[in-house]
Amino acid sequence: MESTRTVPLQDRVDADDERILNRARQLHAELSTRRTVRDYSPRPVPREIIEECLRAAGTAPSGANQQPWHFVAISDPAIKRRIRIAAEAEEREFYERRAPEEWLQALAALGTDEHKPFLEIAPWLIAIFYERTGPMVDGRKAKRYYPHESTGIATGMLIAALHKSGLASLTHTPSPMAFLNEILDRPKNEVPYLLLVVGHPADGCRVPDISRKTLQQFSTFVEARQDAD
Repeated sequence: MESTRTVPLQDRVDADDERILNRARQLHAELSTRRTVRDYSPRPVPREIIEECLRAAGTAPSGANQQPWHFVAISDPAIKRRIRIAAEAEEREFYERRAPEEWLQALAALGTDEHKPFLEIAPWLIAIFYERTGPMVDGRKAKRYYPHESTGIATGMLIAALHKSGLASLTHTPSPMAFLNEILDRPKNEVPYLLLVVGHPADGCRVPDISRKTLQQFSTFVEARQDAD
């Protein structure tokens, strides 16, 4: 087996526990203000901002470092219009036929329905795909390892980067999403993962009055006992 090529770990700031804790608290405080936004302003967002946020997403860890994601950033009004029409068609099927009553009841508190005007109003849509397979040097198809999980991590980092930059976002998952491959001319080995709506909130934007689980509700710590030998 060939030896693994390595390089020195760089850009790490050595800090004591108190400084690290302060940074963690600051990040939590900032991310705690993130909310899903459905009411957008048409105010333009420069492409350079989207590019930098995508670069941040591209630093995500991935299975075997295969980086099995592809992001399509869309500002073209005509393409956004086509996506809205296709997405709303799938959403009508969902709300009228596919969704069980229990699911509809869970969504009722958020006030969502099949109408998705934000797909046209927001300045950017980012269609996120993951690769099932990818090309090898000799042209054969290569399996992608943990593509769904890897793309999920990258998507989370993208959402955090957008929020930290001052933008709002919405995760949208009309099902099925195969129309994205057709509209955006993406190959069959790429699977639509999520459609991210990005922009500035509209003036007077309001969001549902929700709460988040406490740390104690969503986490468990398993630590060594203090009286252990």
